Order: sequence, then structure tokens, then C-alpha cells
Amino acid sequence: MVLIIGLTWPEPQTTAAGRRMLQLLHSMLEAGYQLHFASAASKTPFSEDLTQLGIAEKPIQLNHHSFNTYVQELQPNWVLFDRFISEEQFGWRVREACPKALCILDTEDLHLLRHARELAFKKSKEPKSFFYSNIAKREIASIYRSDISLMISQSEIELLTKNFQVPASLLYYLPFMENISDEDSLVGFENRQHFMSIGNLKHAPNADAIRYLYEEVWPHIRKKIPQAEIHVFGAYGDQGIQQLHHPDIGFLIKGHIPQIQYAFEPYRICLSPLRFGAGQKGKLIDSMRFGTPNITTPIGIESMCADPKIWNGLVATNTEDFVAAAISLYHDRVAWKAAQKRGLDLLQDNFNYCNWSKQWIQTMKIKEKQLESHRANNFVGQMLQHHHHASTKYLSKWIEGKHSD
Repeated sequence: MVLIIGLTWPEPQTTAAGRRMLQLLHSMLEAGYQLHFASAASKTPFSEDLTQLGIAEKPIQLNHHSFNTYVQELQPNWVLFDRFISEEQFGWRVREACPKALCILDTEDLHLLRHARELAFKKSKEPKSFFYSNIAKREIASIYRSDISLMISQSEIELLTKNFQVPASLLYYLPFMENISDEDSLVGFENRQHFMSIGNLKHAPNADAIRYLYEEVWPHIRKKIPQAEIHVFGAYGDQGIQQLHHPDIGFLIKGHIPQIQYAFEPYRICLSPLRFGAGQKGKLIDSMRFGTPNITTPIGIESMCADPKIWNGLVATNTEDFVAAAISLYHDRVAWKAAQKRGLDLLQDNFNYCNWSKQWIQTMKIKEKQLESHRANNFVGQMLQHHHHASTKYLSKWIEGKHSD
């Protein structure tokens, strides 16, 4: 039995984090595990109905003893924390009620890196200047307290082991796990037109990319291809994003789209000028899945492709090159077809569901069998658990007591 404690209820049609979570759930179900998903968050209209997959759903409360009763009765073999904040909130309760449960942290991407890059971008400094933040201290402490952390990026593993000396034994690389399309099923060059972009527009790197497209990139593309349009898809666009909707210049904010393939298949090029962020990019995985070559940045391809020459599109480091790449690939049928093929090859080689699904489950089973010795070799984690649990436990009880007054 596995208990998953979600920071949010999964939204696989709106966020890469939701899609990642659904992949983990499917692989655990296929391995025969009974799954329980609990979250203190409110559901949204985009939340997946997990009961349709045979997963038990449980709304839980923060700072409330009812969770202790729930988890003690459940006695899961594994507990998977969705991002470090969930481990901070519920970790001490889990370990108190189920001391023998394997505690797995799914980092999604490193919040410390995303935060550092955003600050560095805004202040025109190097990201390393902001690595050692309070977010870094919290996130790395959570990694130490957990038995194993699922990492979606090899670059982030290298950052943790080299810059922060986190033991490699606490980290496990697990990328997006995708079912690969057949090349013949993909829509071809001639049946596509226009540009598109997509992303959860509440996510700061995505919102910045759309504003950058509107202000710096699109005017130059439109000047060279006067009939071209760009359609921007994604949920949670605020008023500032909505105000970028200008059909007269071919810049259209389309919002949420229920069937994600329809955000890709009609379009010739995906534009994703990410200037900060972390982890693997779900939108770029989707551009490969649906055969839509993309123009992106080194931040975009990080941890997904080591060599820009084999990327499923083109990689640019400045506005001028980005515009030139978009225009060139839009018109070049031969280069476009080759880029589409490279995307399928990248998926097959690095993100194939069949290659990763059983492998990570088997690794967790081994960790479960070796749990006592594994924990004995992680004294820093034990120490952090002791101090964190003592402080968090009594703060939580104080909050609970205040609520009951």
C-alpha cells in the first residue's frame, strides 16, 4: 500500500507537475500497489478524478490530529510526499505513526534552483549568488529527512551533490515517462500553420516567457511572416496575460485547452523562450510527443538534451537568434521534418515509459528492504528529523490548540 500526500490535487491537463504525478500513480498501480491520495488543498475544476483509476481520495487538514489517526490506521508501506512542503507539513506525523514506512520525496524540480534563477534574472546576477537561500535550507533538509528523493533532472542531482554535498545515495533520477507515438501517426508539415506556446500561466517562468514573446519576439516574426499567428494556451492566466490578446497583430490568448494534443497538432512551431526555471519542461516533452518542433533556450533543454544539435528544433541564446530560428524552421520543410524525427528519437532514448516505470518501482522495493541500514548511513537526516520534528510537532500542536479554543 502507498500513501501519496499531495501539495495539490493532480491537474495533468494544466501542469507538468500534475502530469508527472499521474505517471507515478499509473506505474505504481501497474505494479499492483493499492493507492491512497491525500491532500489538504482544495480541488479545482481541472483536478483529476483519481477514483476513476481505483485510487482512494482523502481530504486532510493541516495541523490536525485526525491525520495521525488516518495514517496510523492505514499503515502504508510507502509514503510519497509531493514536493518538500508536503514533507515539512506531514513528515513528522508519518514517521511517528509509521516509523517503518519508506519515505519518498518527489521534488518535481528543485525549488531552490528555480527561485535562484528567477532572482538572478531580475537582478542581472549569477544564480549561484542566490543558491544558499532559506528555500534551499528547507528543501535540502527535506531531502535529507526523506529516505530517497525522486529527481527529474540530472543537472539538479549534480548541483546537489557538488554544491551542497548531498549524498548520491539519497537521490534517484526519474525523468518524465512517456508512451511514444509512431512517426506515421504525426501530423505533417503541410497540414500545419502558425505558431503556438503553452504552459501553466500561474508559473512565473511561463508567464515571463509569454510577455517576452509579446514584447520582444513576436513583432519581428510578424514583420517577416505577416499572416502568421501565435496561439497561447494555458490555464490560470491573470489579467496581465489576458491583456496581451491582440488578434490584430496575430497574438491570441486561448487559455485552457482540455485536449492537449489540439494545442500542438495544428501548429507548425512551438515557441518557448524560457529565461529562468528548473527541471524538465512538460511543454517541450509534449512538443516531441505531438511532432511539433520547438524553438527554446538553454534553460529549456537543460536535463533533456545534452547536445543542441540533436534537439527537436533549435536553441537560441538571444532575441535575434530566437527570431531567426523561428522564421527559418517555419519555412524549411526538410529541416522541420528532421527536427520532428529527432524529437521522437529523444523520447524513445530518454523518456520511454517502458524503460523507467518498472525500474524505479524495483529500486524503491530494494530501498524498502534495506531501510534500516540505509537510514543508519544517513545520520544528518536523523539529526534533522530530530530537531525538525521537535519544533514542528509542538508548533503544530500549538496551532491546533488555538483552532480548538
